[in-house]
Amino acid sequence: MPKFVFAYHGGGMPETPEAGEKAMAAWGAWYQDLGSSIADGGAPVGMSRTVSTGGVSENGGANPLSGYTVIEAADIDAACQLAKGCPLVADGSGSVEVAPVIDM
Repeated sequence: MPKFVFAYHGGGMPETPEAGEKAMAAWGAWYQDLGSSIADGGAPVGMSRTVSTGGVSENGGANPLSGYTVIEAADIDAACQLAKGCPLVADGSGSVEVAPVIDM
């Protein structure tokens, strides 16, 4: 089955322990819904650096990555449908970029 990267943009650190518990519960529920389609559970990521011919920029780029997951789905439309359940999308705090993994 084809694999797809979910690249998360947005979100942020919860401001209170209660907000953190609520966020973790939302992510846990969504991951449970994704079930066996998860190929690599991924992880949150720290501030990135952008390397280009002009040097290294330490600001995270134009649309900083906040985490990733790799899933399996029948096609990109099915992957996008699964991404709609992401807590970042559901609460309006971010977005999910969906890209096919190309076998080499």
